[in-house]
Amino acid sequence: MDIKGTGVALVTPFKEDYSVDYESLARLLDYQIAGGVEYIVVLGTTGEAATLTEEERHEVARFVAAHVAGRVPLVLGMSSNATDALCRSLRATDFEGYGAILSVVPFYNRPSQEGIYRHFKAVAEASPLPVILYNVPSRTGTNMEAATTLRLAEEFPGKVIGIKEASGRIGQIREIIERKPRGFRVISGDDALCLPLAAMGAEGVISVIGNALPGSFSEMTRQAVSHNFDKAAAIDRPMQPLYRDIFLDGNPSGIKSLLNIMGLTGATLRLPLVPVSDNTRSLMKRHLAELPDNLRR
Repeated sequence: MDIKGTGVALVTPFKEDYSVDYESLARLLDYQIAGGVEYIVVLGTTGEAATLTEEERHEVARFVAAHVAGRVPLVLGMSSNATDALCRSLRATDFEGYGAILSVVPFYNRPSQEGIYRHFKAVAEASPLPVILYNVPSRTGTNMEAATTLRLAEEFPGKVIGIKEASGRIGQIREIIERKPRGFRVISGDDALCLPLAAMGAEGVISVIGNALPGSFSEMTRQAVSHNFDKAAAIDRPMQPLYRDIFLDGNPSGIKSLLNIMGLTGATLRLPLVPVSDNTRSLMKRHLAELPDNLRR
């Protein structure tokens, strides 16, 4: 599959009793597809995969594949800080309906660059699907350096197909973009950096705000990766306050609150995540109301 454009890191809606809200999940999936996103990422960080049981993760993955029914490509989040356990899961998982996996740098263990390389080498060899690397040192505790990313891209062409870069290290991201092999995609892991990274040569984003505003944000991304920067900026600029709002009290607390304000899902989270503060929710309401009507979609 191709990961150019906008992928949405889908939330997992919960009912007030903390069970998965499949009715809201179906509605949200249809909303993403109607908004024109290029693909959907299931069971990532924003999807609260860490708080779901193994059985729930399987049920959510199968439900999404069945409901989407091929209307857009799907990516499945598959991560662990235990390499052997992850590889066993990759060999046993039913990937019908999915085109790639998204896998984060091992967390908590804080492996060396050689350890990160060997982890993803094992993942690439075990996975029946292409692999999108995910670098987010603010969550994992370890940064995957450009040399490690490029080493994996060069050794596994067509299998390691891109990286979701959420390090915020502009020099590092630029190095990957400038030295990457042909066909390897660099995509933003930060909504607010999607446009500037596209100007450097990045080719898309895996978005959080896209849950709430798939139409306007995916159009912004398309314009940005096509280097129509004036058109992209005209969409991006009014949305910047909301990019900030949804991360003030953590992700996915913020995006779930925004979705709730818009009447799309509930705002329930599983501990240790908690709802946003009243002040943050008020900011979201104000900044959403200030968006031009044509962007509130």
